[in-house]
Amino acid sequence: MSPLTEESTFVSRIAEVVVEVEDGVAVLTISRPEKLNAVTPEMSAELERAAHWINDSDRVRAVVLTGAGERAFCAGSDIRTLDAYASPWAFRNRRDYCDALREVRKPVIAAVNGYAFGGGLETALTCDIRLASSSASFAAPEVKLGWIGGGGMSPLLAAAVGPGNAAMMLMTGDAIDAETALRWGLVSEVLAPDDLLPRARGLAQTIAARPPIAVETAKANLVAAADLPRSGAMAYEREMQAITFATRDAAEGRAAFAERRAGVFEGR
Repeated sequence: MSPLTEESTFVSRIAEVVVEVEDGVAVLTISRPEKLNAVTPEMSAELERAAHWINDSDRVRAVVLTGAGERAFCAGSDIRTLDAYASPWAFRNRRDYCDALREVRKPVIAAVNGYAFGGGLETALTCDIRLASSSASFAAPEVKLGWIGGGGMSPLLAAAVGPGNAAMMLMTGDAIDAETALRWGLVSEVLAPDDLLPRARGLAQTIAARPPIAVETAKANLVAAADLPRSGAMAYEREMQAITFATRDAAEGRAAFAERRAGVFEGR
């Protein structure tokens, strides 16, 4: 897969954020392997810009998020940059990369290829589906240094693995391996390292082939299910069903079913 041209896609101003698109799938790579893909403020700004581009691009229907190299998915924020903030208030009010990734409307699959620590775990938790290499590990180590995660760590981790398991991770800061993550429900699959990215890309291509409005609405419904009371989430889902049913893609899906052919979906 060759890097994309500026005319056709997002081009990062720095080398540590890479976006490549093929067959409707954007592979977004955090690429600072010599530092375990730890994120600097400059990288955070580029990840936000990439997220905006992905939302606006008709070429992208699904996303794979991964880290460069064999050791790390993402080790979170580069701790050496944190003292650059003028005050704790400035740190609190920063625009965080997890915030930007959470705003991606299209499905995002995390291909966790190594350490997912701190903000890296939060980054994985922002994704809709998480796949892990057998060499992956997960931790919320901030407590060992005197603070806690602030990119959605507590609610997202508790929702993924349950309050007790989340408490164990948050209060000890110790890592769990990929098999434990699978058993606890943090990831959906554990794969051999060489199989991870092909599997993630293949799954993303399957999703990209589905009608895009329906897929994005399914993601919105899951967010609503997490945020709303059950009755409100069910009412929201019913309204979204009516909206998707009225699209041209839905009409094409019904016609394709009746005519026993593959549907051609345009996001209309």
